Amino acid sequence: MRAPPRLYALVAAAVLSVAGTALVPAAASAAGGPATTASADASAQPSKPFRANAAPPELRASGNKLVDESGATRRLLGVNRSGGEFMCVQGRGIFDGPVDDASIKAIAGWKANAVRVPLNEECWLGLSHIDAAYGGANYIAAVKALVARLEANGITPIVELHWSHGRYTGGDSHCPDTEYATCQKPMPNAQYTPAFWTSVAQTFKGDQAVVFDLFNEPFPDRATSDPTAAWTCWRDGGDCPGIDFRVAGTQTLLNAVRSTGARNLVLIPGVAYSNDLRQWLTYRPDDPAGNLAAAWHTYNFNTCSSESCFDEQLAPVIAQVPFVAGEIGENTCSHGYIDRVMAWLDAKGASYLGWTWNTWDCSSGPSLISDYNGTPTNFGVGLRDHLKGMQ
Repeated sequence: MRAPPRLYALVAAAVLSVAGTALVPAAASAAGGPATTASADASAQPSKPFRANAAPPELRASGNKLVDESGATRRLLGVNRSGGEFMCVQGRGIFDGPVDDASIKAIAGWKANAVRVPLNEECWLGLSHIDAAYGGANYIAAVKALVARLEANGITPIVELHWSHGRYTGGDSHCPDTEYATCQKPMPNAQYTPAFWTSVAQTFKGDQAVVFDLFNEPFPDRATSDPTAAWTCWRDGGDCPGIDFRVAGTQTLLNAVRSTGARNLVLIPGVAYSNDLRQWLTYRPDDPAGNLAAAWHTYNFNTCSSESCFDEQLAPVIAQVPFVAGEIGENTCSHGYIDRVMAWLDAKGASYLGWTWNTWDCSSGPSLISDYNGTPTNFGVGLRDHLKGMQ
């Protein structure tokens, strides 16, 4: 999901019906803002239920399932907690709204067992244009503290790179006037992103309950009309057609993580704002740790938003690797679309997280809550009731 400039926030949902990405609402932007192989009986292992305050599991890929230390199948079911990607670079803080223990307990009250935390690479690395109060050591300390609070409440933290450096002026450019990490870029950059993931992996490699999500929503396919070139860029990086900066591909970023000794589960998103996984199996990076999952995003206005598309494009991926829908949502202030998505993913034993646990307008966000006590919006009711009903 990206955050558009506030002047376009109210109309972007219609414009992006093909682009395939969700929105951060105007109010938020303006005001704040050895290798594991498949075991023969992996799919037959029972799925462990949610247990409040139990330590989150150390997850690994086993065939097409996620399993814990005992070999029991696990699913990641939860929410996104936006803010860490935009507040710091806008000089307004680190998180959008409270991330104290009470706010985490409210998330746990929905029976969520995972929270995805978007990050900004410039803030993590403490680049010179970032206010020191919100960057570098202060930013890292805040993220570590949030991860610790999530784990203390039995929740799996998923740390992901949302906004990154690099001037981009091609198709679907969201902030062409700056190289700074103030919007979603089509791909991670070779200048800073490998260093970001090296640092993040070094920080959390001793805690394999933390999941790494390499890059929010790649869209190299908007920079070139050649799908082969787009997927090659996605994996290999380099000088990619239509992209102004030198790209760090998913293989480079995965290498950066594994070079630290970190064996944490890594999520790898597809192209078209993570909505297209048709060539994921062909181009997936090589992982010496054998601990990868495919990541997918879906909203009602995406290109792939029907069960027929899910059956055609996603089912082949789900049959081979663990699958995590890192963002599901809709801009209808209702939950008809995510109800369908959750039903389809439940039948496949896949994971999903709703966008987003922030108090924004549900039509332009979309947001799940109206306050940080966990009062759901009409959209959020669907996810909350579904998660509670699964326990």
